Amino acid sequence: MGKVAAKIKVMPNSPDIDLDELQERLENSLPEGAKINGVERNDVAFGLVALFPTVIVPDDAGGTEAVEEAFDGVEGVESVSVENVGRI
Repeated sequence: MGKVAAKIKVMPNSPDIDLDELQERLENSLPEGAKINGVERNDVAFGLVALFPTVIVPDDAGGTEAVEEAFDGVEGVESVSVENVGRI
């Protein structure tokens, strides 16, 4: 069984949000079998910083849909979008 790596853009709903706490909530929301393998932070505008976690999921898990739904339900998240996906 292979694995899929996905770089996901997570936009917080406010520039005042604690990014460390948001990152922890994202990690705690992951479905079984998924894990975060590093997080980048990029300035967007007006003090807003986007998180770009790279998530590893099993190939048979149906892609990144479960992770996207989990991230979208996290408090403080405005939007979630997949930036890049590849098999590893």
